[in-house]
Amino acid sequence: MKIGFVSTLSGPGAALGIDIRDGFNLALSLNGGRLGGLPAEVIVVDDQQNPDVARQVVDRFLRRDRVDFITGIVYSNILLAVGGSIFESRTFYISPNAGPSQYAGSECNPFFFNVAWQNDNLHEVMGHYAAQQNFDTAVLVAPNYQAGYDALAGFKRFYRGKVLEEIYTRLNQLDYAAEIARIRSLRPRAVYAFLPGGLGISFVKQYAEAGLKGTIPLLLPGFSADQDVIQGTGEALLGIANSSHWALELDNPTNRRFVAEFQRAYKRIPTLYAAQGFDAALLLDAAIRAAEGRIADKEAMLKALRTAKWESTRGPFRFNRNHFPVQDYYLRRVVRKEDGGLINRLVGRVFRQHQDAYVQNCRMSW
Repeated sequence: MKIGFVSTLSGPGAALGIDIRDGFNLALSLNGGRLGGLPAEVIVVDDQQNPDVARQVVDRFLRRDRVDFITGIVYSNILLAVGGSIFESRTFYISPNAGPSQYAGSECNPFFFNVAWQNDNLHEVMGHYAAQQNFDTAVLVAPNYQAGYDALAGFKRFYRGKVLEEIYTRLNQLDYAAEIARIRSLRPRAVYAFLPGGLGISFVKQYAEAGLKGTIPLLLPGFSADQDVIQGTGEALLGIANSSHWALELDNPTNRRFVAEFQRAYKRIPTLYAAQGFDAALLLDAAIRAAEGRIADKEAMLKALRTAKWESTRGPFRFNRNHFPVQDYYLRRVVRKEDGGLINRLVGRVFRQHQDAYVQNCRMSW
């Protein structure tokens, strides 16, 4: 069988795609190069964080390579640009990251499955946390694309204070002097920022250098405070709270094996992105096995993807009616290790078996 893996492997967002790829390949390697008992060929291509490039890649996957499954996309604008073509071809797309609200609600599709989260979810956790901390005013920052809109919508859904301003930045922006000056002038009680990968590294560094970290608490989703960002940011992240559906310390057999094998194979601490790539491969393995290898039988694969019993890096996994996860969400905090390095540590559970806000708009039935 063939799997088309298209992801962002260059530019400011490269670390995210690389971790997803490495997590997926690790699961495949640990499974002897097979998924569901079938030998698997993975065709990896860089989308360069460009929707036009992604369209060309997906067209090649579908027409020339005739792949059986597609996965790998990091950014929601990329996924929305190619999703229609994938679904029209009746090819299953397994999302290891992007979870736009459209595909959770009115545009849900039987050929789309997300093993990660819906775009709003991690931001809902931090909106709830900000309300608990009595931060009565906030400024919100996110890139100007679908996941950015979903992010701030999620935060506001659970936040009870006043949003002084929503600041939307360019998706490839690395200089935030103007935005930080604006935050300083507004004097909020807290700032919430969703800026993944290299964007988050730049923002957090500049925020700390401007002297705001000690005066205006910075709140982040896990994407903007994960190990890839810690590696590039350093001390500026120390003490910052962030949200996630996954943590290094989650105590289940799959996660213990994943964390140990990832560090052994790649000599670095895994991120939530790597865990999601690993889980995407595990889902395929379980579903293909449940369908007895009949990957060309779309009805059999649809049933298997929906109902296969498997354990993710977060524990036993289940899909909602819209093919998004129903799962727990956690608060983490960046702390100093005994060796002086920085790492995310689990603080506690915020939401238990949480579902996204759009499932009621999905007309798909099981």
